[in-house]
Amino acid sequence: MTAVAATTKSRAGDGIRPAGHAVVRAGRGSFLLHRRAAVVAGLLAVALAGVCLAYLCIGESTAAPAEAVKAVLGLPSQEEFVVSTLRLPRMTLGLLVGAAFGVAGALIQTVARNPLASPDVIGISHGAGALTVGALTFGVTSYAVLPYLSVLGGLCAAALVYVFAWRGGLHAARFVLIGIGFAIALRSVTQLFLTKGDFLVAQQAQVWMTGSLNGRGWEETGPLGWTLLGLLPAVLWAARAQRFVSLDDATATALGSRLGRARLGLVLLGVVLASVATASAGPVDFVALLAPQIARRLTRTAQIPLLCAALTGAFIVVAADLPARTLFAPAELPVGVLTAAVGAPYLILLIIRSRTGGRA
Repeated sequence: MTAVAATTKSRAGDGIRPAGHAVVRAGRGSFLLHRRAAVVAGLLAVALAGVCLAYLCIGESTAAPAEAVKAVLGLPSQEEFVVSTLRLPRMTLGLLVGAAFGVAGALIQTVARNPLASPDVIGISHGAGALTVGALTFGVTSYAVLPYLSVLGGLCAAALVYVFAWRGGLHAARFVLIGIGFAIALRSVTQLFLTKGDFLVAQQAQVWMTGSLNGRGWEETGPLGWTLLGLLPAVLWAARAQRFVSLDDATATALGSRLGRARLGLVLLGVVLASVATASAGPVDFVALLAPQIARRLTRTAQIPLLCAALTGAFIVVAADLPARTLFAPAELPVGVLTAAVGAPYLILLIIRSRTGGRA
């Protein structure tokens, strides 16, 4: 599509800027801020804070909100063990996993120009999961190794999909269809690994494959948090690069953008984010599909806002894990069961709307 934004002149003589944006100055530099996206990000942050407080308070034993806040801040609290030791690490991991999947889905959907192109649909999460489950099944349980294997599996899956989908260009429909085929094949490989390993390990891997935060703690949260912090400069670059990638090729090239490099960088970053999130909590299905599209519809922007996609992804995972943890207590459901229950109907809706010519 050709995205030619309407423009307005600023009263301060800043020249031409897209309608609905404000110029924010920081020292000698300046950047454009989409007003509606900023408001939506603020509202999402408030909603996320609310669901996090509910997550910390609700469970087999209920904690008062004031006591939960004290425990999080490190102040003396009657609920310190329940909140700080049991619930806070799991909730933090859910926030990080959801944010990583949200940004990964936004980047890959931007490059493919297709709302169906999310890491779990086109096989990237399944590639990361297949290699990780294979390692678990055959005795590799060190968390110092598993994230690297997960990233390697995701990169291999993405490379295969890209190579088979390339025919003088990257056609969005072919990219998604080939990705779905690889996702099915890689899921079969994962099931093969499960039948060859130790029964108890295979049972744990099976739960992990549905996407689960059960039993997770700071051991998984710390490495993921540091990884995402290290990738933050790349995400900031991606927020700028996706503006050009979302344009049609002729317009982006005329503006001086190197589309090939930009697309490759966005895809690699999306694959790494999805893979490290998969290594931490398993392939939590449909978060990467839902979060970017919800964020885009809320903000009504030409491209998917990465901050809103991250906040939406984090909200989805934490909001889904709360009933997963409490609905059938003391038994706990994998969070992927709840996200799939919401995401699968949405995927069907997207397919129907794309076939009938509706806006995806």
